[in-house]
Amino acid sequence: MSAAGKPRASGTSRVLRWLLGGQIALAVLLVGLDLGPYIPGMLAPPRAPELDQPTRPGDQTRRYRPRTPASPGPGTGGDMPRRLLAAPTTIDGAEALSLRGAIAPGDAERISAELDDIRPAIVSLDSPGGSVMDALALGRVLRDLDIDTRLEAGAVCLSACPYAFVGGTARHVADTARVGVHQHSFGSSAMVPAFLAVADIQRGQAEVLAHLDDMGVDLRLMGPAMATPANAIYILSPDELRDWNVVAD
Repeated sequence: MSAAGKPRASGTSRVLRWLLGGQIALAVLLVGLDLGPYIPGMLAPPRAPELDQPTRPGDQTRRYRPRTPASPGPGTGGDMPRRLLAAPTTIDGAEALSLRGAIAPGDAERISAELDDIRPAIVSLDSPGGSVMDALALGRVLRDLDIDTRLEAGAVCLSACPYAFVGGTARHVADTARVGVHQHSFGSSAMVPAFLAVADIQRGQAEVLAHLDDMGVDLRLMGPAMATPANAIYILSPDELRDWNVVAD
């Protein structure tokens, strides 16, 4: 190899090392961004009580496991389906549809087709949450079809579920049912730069705010939603449900 060739080989090696180092650094950054919201909970689990513990004003935050929306904690039913399952039923003598399970991507399109076909007067929800965008879409369909929503005794409507629930024209929550909100992710890919992920979250939050406003819900609801981390859930009090127009009998 000529003397002139050695610097070129050495320069090429340095470039390759820089590229490899940059790829490793980017991979570490992306993994960190993906795990970031969960690291505090992994290092120091929240001290909040579990979901099955009763709440009272001023003590409304409970633990929530965001990685497993079908089983985010005790008190949501051990047999909770991993996606929404629809079952015809009757409520107060009216034709109704029961929707139970986590809200999985694609559920809005599937359930919307059933709603359009059956046209029930009432939809009963029991869901610990899941896909925000599907919940928003389902809420809009419920409002377009003029369907009432209910939470029956013992039911939960957590995380993304309230965005579907508020689509009901009239909305009722049983005394022993629970509605809970917290911070969300919006399906951002871990394989995008941080500034794009932030922009995606901002767009998602804007869509949530517009949805709540369209449904006639007081935007004060977003206060506890944005202040409660993903590994916890804020259970709304009866006064908050009423004052913020989450219920509308």
